[in-house]
Amino acid sequence: MPTMEEVAKQSREGKLARMKRTPDDLAAAVRGKADDVLSRRPDGKNWAAKEAACHLRDTEELFMGRFQLLLELDEPKLPSLDPTTPDRWADERQYLRNDVNGVLAAFRKRRDETLGHLGKLTPEQWKRGGVHPTRGRMTVEDFVTLMAWHDDNHLDQLKRALEGKA
Repeated sequence: MPTMEEVAKQSREGKLARMKRTPDDLAAAVRGKADDVLSRRPDGKNWAAKEAACHLRDTEELFMGRFQLLLELDEPKLPSLDPTTPDRWADERQYLRNDVNGVLAAFRKRRDETLGHLGKLTPEQWKRGGVHPTRGRMTVEDFVTLMAWHDDNHLDQLKRALEGKA
């Protein structure tokens, strides 16, 4: 799996291609798997495959919100995300009770919207940025790097969970 720094060195087209493949990669990874396998956590602290898929679905909405802020405001201070939020979402949104096919369909729809939005940006809009609470100034381009890396990270997590590995 590439590091964030390695992803940052990829072309914009490469990062967008990674993002475009993710819905198909998710679908391929879970195809034919029983719900009990998709819902099995490898240990007490790591997510099941289904939870990783739900996380990707839900963070897609978060990323779109970040893009909208960067494009609508001049150098906004981006809201911080509590590090416990992903686990809280998994619990509150009952990720393990979700139907994986519905999760994949929702993620695909959101990802298509994201890619459509990004495809309409001007060169100047790709450079628009704001101040992230822990990463400092981030541009639209930087968030695309983060998303491409995030996809790889959680696809890897999902595949490990299916194998019963943390």
